[in-house]
Amino acid sequence: MSGKRLFFIICVAILLCFCGGLAQEPGTECSAKMEIKIILVPVGGIEEWILDAFDDCLEKTFNCSVEIHKGIELPNEAYNPNRNQYFSSYILKKLHHFLKADKQDKVLGITDIDLYAEGLNFVFGEAELGGHFAIISQARLSQSFYGHPEDKIIFIERTIKEAVHELGHVYGLKHCPDPTCVMHFSNSLRDTDIKNASFCTHCTKLLDELRK
Repeated sequence: MSGKRLFFIICVAILLCFCGGLAQEPGTECSAKMEIKIILVPVGGIEEWILDAFDDCLEKTFNCSVEIHKGIELPNEAYNPNRNQYFSSYILKKLHHFLKADKQDKVLGITDIDLYAEGLNFVFGEAELGGHFAIISQARLSQSFYGHPEDKIIFIERTIKEAVHELGHVYGLKHCPDPTCVMHFSNSLRDTDIKNASFCTHCTKLLDELRK
C-alpha cells in the first residue's frame, strides 16, 4: 500500500469522526435525502485525495449525494496581476455551465489559488446566497502559506468548514453571530479555526426549513 493511499485512509477515518460532530440535536434533523446533489468542480489543479477526503462529510452534512466532476482550467481573465490574485466572482460565472436550467443542484468550485472580492483583501470563498454556485480557495487554509510546517489534517478540517459555510449560503443561510457556528463569518484564519464544521441549533432549523 502506497504512503499516499495509507494517509488517505487515515485521513478519511479521522474526518468521519470529525464529521460526526455534524449530527444534529434530536428534533432538529434535516428532512430525508433530496434529489438535489452537490457537484464538486476542481478549478485548476486539485489533488484527488483532497476531493475524496471530504465529499463524504458534505454528503452527511447536507443529506444529499455528492458528485466529483472533471475540473476546469483557471480562467486567465480572472487574474489580477496587480494583486497576484484571482477574482472570485468571475470564476463563479465560469461555473454556471455545470448546471442545467431545470436543475436544482448545488455547484461548489474548489481551487488552490488565492481569491479576492470587491472591497476585500482576500476571501476564503464566495457564494450566491440562495442560488446554486459557490467557490472556496484552499490557498490561505494551508499552514505552509504562513511559513509553518504543513499539517494535512488541519488543512482538510479548514477546507471542510469553508465548504460547508459557502454551501450554507447557497442553501440560503446568512452569517451567524455565534462564533462556533460554521456560518460565522471568517475575517481571519483564527475565526475559521475557532468555529466548528457544524451548524448551530438555530442555523440547523433554518436549513431544515429552507430545504423543504
